[in-house]
Amino acid sequence: MTLTIRPLQAADAAAWDAMFRAYIAFYETEVPDAIIALTWQRVLTQTDHMCGLIAIDETGQALGLANLVFHASTWSATSYCYLEDLFVSPLARGRGVGRALIDATYAEADRRGASRTYWATQTGNATARRLYDDIGTLTDFVQYRRDNET
Repeated sequence: MTLTIRPLQAADAAAWDAMFRAYIAFYETEVPDAIIALTWQRVLTQTDHMCGLIAIDETGQALGLANLVFHASTWSATSYCYLEDLFVSPLARGRGVGRALIDATYAEADRRGASRTYWATQTGNATARRLYDDIGTLTDFVQYRRDNET
């Protein structure tokens, strides 16, 4: 399989939308349509703070996505890259698409001068964690959060 990882383009809207909705369903949560549309605009625009990558095979079929958030840090003079969303189509899993998307994320973080790239997943996501254990460092931090309705 020939794989291309590139920044999102307007023509990717339908493929990105389908994969992002599948990603949301995988995590058994809901995101309002208005937020999905806003997220698309943010990652398509490729701003200083957000960008999106898409994996395409030789036939032009979209196989995966990565949505990145860049932010300042209180622990570094540089920015950090948060790989907020990573999704690989079920038909493409186990074929190196996830690794290629993370490698492209690392390259984009390096290009932007980010000193850290990080991400999170659910503890039970064993398939993804096998890849993550191979290409990243598991930290001992535990995430807490507060969700509000604003």
